[in-house]
Amino acid sequence: MRQSISHVALVVGDYDEAIAFYCGVLGFDLLEDTYQPEQAKRWVVVRPKGGQGTSIVLARASKPEQEPFVGNQTGGRVFLFLNTDDFQRDYQRLIAEGVEFVREPKTMDYGTVAVFRDLYGNLWDLLQLREDHPAAV
Repeated sequence: MRQSISHVALVVGDYDEAIAFYCGVLGFDLLEDTYQPEQAKRWVVVRPKGGQGTSIVLARASKPEQEPFVGNQTGGRVFLFLNTDDFQRDYQRLIAEGVEFVREPKTMDYGTVAVFRDLYGNLWDLLQLREDHPAAV
């Protein structure tokens, strides 16, 4: 049997501002933006440039009970991990784009990591794993 996780849903406040951040600031590719009339919502899918694995569905909060989870899907823990093949390049580019880093770069036994916030407050790791790490890009 072969299985994989194809998408992760990220609850957002607005489709267009989320696309602007993830594609404009983080540099992700917009894979799909399709209106779903039967549900009065959009199917918006983004993925890191050059990525071939899991993508993110930008899912606008559509009910009042979903709104408190915008920016806090994991209770303040790091939620998503953006692996890179060049930490310094991407770190400097994100700094230049105004991305807020809440933990500065640190070298760990598994690689180099820094934590940043997305436009809603979700925490992300920017991560370059050591070349010999089993999950390295």
